[in-house]
Amino acid sequence: MAGFLSLARRLYLTVYNWTVFAGWVQVLYLAVKTLRESGHEQVYNAIERPFLLAQTAAVLEIVHGLVGLVRSPISATLPQITSRLYLTWGILWSFPQIRTHILVIPLVISWCITEASIIRYSFFGMKEALGFAPSWLLWLRYSTFLLLYPVGIASEVGLIYFALPFIKPCEKYCIRMPNKWNFSFEYFYGAILALGIYVPGMDSAFFFER
Repeated sequence: MAGFLSLARRLYLTVYNWTVFAGWVQVLYLAVKTLRESGHEQVYNAIERPFLLAQTAAVLEIVHGLVGLVRSPISATLPQITSRLYLTWGILWSFPQIRTHILVIPLVISWCITEASIIRYSFFGMKEALGFAPSWLLWLRYSTFLLLYPVGIASEVGLIYFALPFIKPCEKYCIRMPNKWNFSFEYFYGAILALGIYVPGMDSAFFFER
């Protein structure tokens, strides 16, 4: 029974990793193709569907940690995944005005190559399927991370900052009083708070990934 469960776990994680890998390959291909043919303003529109699907699939990484499929600590995985989901859905999807910003390009490319990521998922996919990964892929997995992780963080922070003028006059996601909870929430100030905790929160994720 234990052997069957181990096999099922390995099979599931292999399928998961390679499926997400394929999704990010598609995102990177469409991003580079659109950038060359139409300019950076059109990149988000070209990648939106596979981008949203691939990034949202990362929610399963939290589930994997909770049920013990992987050894990654939830304390490190949770802020990392939630910050990406916030940027994906709470900023880019929610405020179309920011989608044409030049920072979308380094964000998407850095996520594709490292954080989300093509090299990361191919590394873990091969490790689950074969029990090992080539040394050159191990080198790529960590060397590119050290370079592109700061690029990704800078792009995320920049996009939140440049989205603030569009968030402030908007009522989206705001909760006004009076209501039965006797509670109010201003999304604009929530975004400012996110900026305040973003970099310190990402420091822990950086050391976890390493």
